Amino acid sequence: MVDVVWLGHACFTLQSNTSLLFDPFKGTGLVEPKVKADIVLCTHSHQDHNNAAAVKGENSTVLESFTGEKRIGNVRIRGLATFHDDVRGTKRGRNSIYVVELNNVTFCHLGDLGHELSASEVDEIGPVDVLFIPVGGFFTIGPQQARNVVESLKPRIAVPMHYKTAGLVEKYAPLKGLDDFLRENDSVRRLRGSHFSVDRLNLPEHAIIVAPRLA
Repeated sequence: MVDVVWLGHACFTLQSNTSLLFDPFKGTGLVEPKVKADIVLCTHSHQDHNNAAAVKGENSTVLESFTGEKRIGNVRIRGLATFHDDVRGTKRGRNSIYVVELNNVTFCHLGDLGHELSASEVDEIGPVDVLFIPVGGFFTIGPQQARNVVESLKPRIAVPMHYKTAGLVEKYAPLKGLDDFLRENDSVRRLRGSHFSVDRLNLPEHAIIVAPRLA
């Protein structure tokens, strides 16, 4: 069993016998994450994704813009190089996709992916159980592109992130809202809170979208 908590923006924790945190943020207007994690993964160097100082413990492992493969205890991590825009990084630079295997569940965090995935990138990522995908557009792929990426990766669970929410500062005003992504999807589970749990044995038979709500 792995407990998943959305802390806002593109920041999630995975909690099992090891705790892992993706893309801690600052400067967004949202309450900065206060939790400590054994492993901190930052997809790129922008401040709304790399506030590792706020969440790392004394013995934490921090990986920023990591590519390659690494095993930390019982966690296997793969970092794949992509781009933050659709012009090969010339506008916003590079972005790392992280594929994490924890407790026999495969999680994929797309960070600030700015383009749809090629067939070779889909093959490199491989099978995905839980996909964290940006859907807000402007800085990343937008709602329709996100739907295309979900279709290409075929995760069991897709979790939208990086969209317009209450509390974000003006910089993020151009982001689309969650409903722009959800309106063409009929298999949506809207949560009342920010937390859900996933286990290899209870993954949905048919793909669903799980939409957490900030506490």
